[in-house]
Parts: sequence; C-alpha cells; structure tokens
Amino acid sequence: MQEIEVKFLNINPDELQKKLESIGAVKIGEYFYRRRVFDYPDWRLDKAGAFLRVRDEGDKVTLGFKKRIGVISNDGLTSDKGMEEVEVVVDDFNKTAEILLRLGFIEKHYAENKRVRWQKDDIIFDIDYWPGLEPYLEIEALSWEGIDEAINLLELRQEDKKIFSGNQVYALTGVDVGELRRITFDEGLVKRLEKSK
Repeated sequence: MQEIEVKFLNINPDELQKKLESIGAVKIGEYFYRRRVFDYPDWRLDKAGAFLRVRDEGDKVTLGFKKRIGVISNDGLTSDKGMEEVEVVVDDFNKTAEILLRLGFIEKHYAENKRVRWQKDDIIFDIDYWPGLEPYLEIEALSWEGIDEAINLLELRQEDKKIFSGNQVYALTGVDVGELRRITFDEGLVKRLEKSK
C-alpha cells in the first residue's frame, strides 16, 4: 500500500502550530518514538531503498516494511515518487526485535524522535524532532488531493514539498544514516565501527 505523505523542512514549530490551530486542526498529542531498523546481513533491503522497522509509538508498537518508490538519488536533493508501507501492530518492542534477529536479520540502527501530532479531518500533520536535525513537518493524507488541500490551507509552497525518507533529510546535512548505529537525544549521532556490505 502506498503511503501518501510529504515533508516540509526548516519549519518554525511555534508559528506552524498557531497556523494549524487557525485552520481548525486539533492537537492530538506529543509522542516519543523509538525504533529499531533491520536488514539482511548483506544490506539487500537498503540497496533496494527499503527497510524493516520495529517502532514503539508510546501507545502501540508496530512492525513495518517500507520501500521507497521511484528512487532517483539518495542525496536528499530529489524527491522520490512515493513510499510503499506495510505495517502491523505487535505487542512487544524488544521481543519483536528479538524474533527478527533470530530469523537472521541484523540491526542497522536504533533511533529516537519526538513528534507533535495535529489532525484536521483525515489529514495528519506531524511536527518531527530528530537528533541533529531542524524540526520538519510531515503531512499524511488518504489521497494526493488531500495533500494538496493541506498545503493550500497552510499556505505552503508546492515546490518546497519533499517526498522522501528521514534518511534523506539527514543526507541533506551530510550524514549517512548507514554509518550510524544509534540516533538518540542523549548520545547524538553515534557511528558504527564499520558499515556492512
């Protein structure tokens, strides 16, 4: 199933939240996410623009497969065509990760982020905070028309929207997430000793 989502970088969170309130969006909550990202030992998912993730969202834990669609580059300068996503709710963060490890997957990295979620009708607005990055906005809708509606409501510029993964946001700052083993607010960006093949 295709995920219908865009990002807007370098936002001012305070101003954006005032704007969201003014268009009738409702603040849903503030969340702390932690995730463990997995691949095969030969990094074949990474090479295909995909990854397997276990994410603790605070109120639920999910196991998800994500794959970039229409990849042109990994440098963050060019948008993809979209993102494929398959996700299920599981009941234990660490046990699910342990199953993946026992099946022969390797853990690429552990990462944390904070999210402030707003909603208007079927449109989700997430203000995301990641270690080492400026806050950015993600807009998710049921259709691309819904995305366009959200962009117009917030008076954002269509040409500023990005369709790509968080890894590409890091790439814009010169960081290769493949070289990291931990991304945390306490430790910052912790490099692995050696990137796998």
